[in-house]
Amino acid sequence: MDGLSGAASVIAVVDISAKIVSLCFQYSTAVKDAKDDIERVQRKVGDITHVLEKIKQLLDGQDKARLSTTQGLFSSLEQCREELKSLEAKLDPGKARKTISRFGFHALKWPFTSKQVDKIVLNLERYEQTFSSALQVDQIVAIFSIDQKLDLAKLPVAIGASFNSHNEEHNARCLPNTRTELLDEITTWANNKDGKSIFWLSGMAGTGKSTIARTVAQSFASRGQLGASFFFKKGEGERGNASRFFTTIATDLAACELGMLVGIKKALDEDSAISQRALKHQFEKLILQPLLGIQQARSQVSARVVVIDALDECEQEADIRAILKLLAQTKDIRPVPLRIVVTSRPELHIRFGSKEMSNGTYQDLVLHEVLRSTIEHDIRLFLEHELGIIRKERMLASDWPAQQHILALVELAVPLFIYAATVCRY
Repeated sequence: MDGLSGAASVIAVVDISAKIVSLCFQYSTAVKDAKDDIERVQRKVGDITHVLEKIKQLLDGQDKARLSTTQGLFSSLEQCREELKSLEAKLDPGKARKTISRFGFHALKWPFTSKQVDKIVLNLERYEQTFSSALQVDQIVAIFSIDQKLDLAKLPVAIGASFNSHNEEHNARCLPNTRTELLDEITTWANNKDGKSIFWLSGMAGTGKSTIARTVAQSFASRGQLGASFFFKKGEGERGNASRFFTTIATDLAACELGMLVGIKKALDEDSAISQRALKHQFEKLILQPLLGIQQARSQVSARVVVIDALDECEQEADIRAILKLLAQTKDIRPVPLRIVVTSRPELHIRFGSKEMSNGTYQDLVLHEVLRSTIEHDIRLFLEHELGIIRKERMLASDWPAQQHILALVELAVPLFIYAATVCRY
């Protein structure tokens, strides 16, 4: 399929789609008992039109000869056109036209049952997915053409801020069978399509927030769901402030959501110094708009999880407020929804209680308010594991340490994991 015939095929499908949308509007005006079904058909045909219009823009561009994926859509376009023609005929047969002219719109009868509409929408979703996937692939091809290379190195990142960086390599993760209820709760929240966009995990110093954050990041990475991570650390240069926060998040997200590259390239073309701009500008141009611009089948997409640890260690109070205000905007991002895990000390509740964060944007959990029995169980497992290593390394007696000594240490440590860790270290 050459560029000309490809564009013609796209135009043919778009034209039929426009007629169907118009017919659906007429039915929605005249038929009241099938309003939801009419809107479903109208919306899905509109989605296909939106994707095909973007494909036509690519086929009309200078890189059309390189776009092998969209060039190979001829068969799918023809099948889609035939299906839409059949749909149009059922919605607008000659008999219906006579009915309209003689009796007006109120004589119209919606020709499909809800089950038939389910099948129609499912078939149209398959075409939308095929077209969206081709569009996304060839958008990337267009970006990486010889004279249009996107250099992500233009976006400076905070060295050592990612959960799997060398700086974080030897820091603790949760032991097996510890923090199980909490980790399950976070997993359930992230995969709930109706869930709130932010999960705020707070706790006093030493309650294990960063350990949990590393475990959560690693868990979602193993599932292929992790989008990005940023571990703040006061006094450690770029990790202690927000100067490279959004550029780091954008770089990580773009590595797993290639469709973002289109929007990021546009932002860099318009402003090569965007990394020096205000946080709001960086967020909108490097994250929000590129994510909103992704063409991808919604039904196939899991949420991307972003893990932000120790936000309270960001140096500038104003930057913390700005970050929270901007993150609150992610609740409406589609088609790739974001779920953001934020850990901090409890004092951050003042910012979380602000106007921008008060409209059902987040759910929270306070670590030091978890049931004492749960904390005791987890600290006991931790002590048994760590002291067991010491026993083997120093070839101590098999009954060392005595169980009553472990229980005494647990009693002293609760709710501070850092107390137990310090005992084992020294």
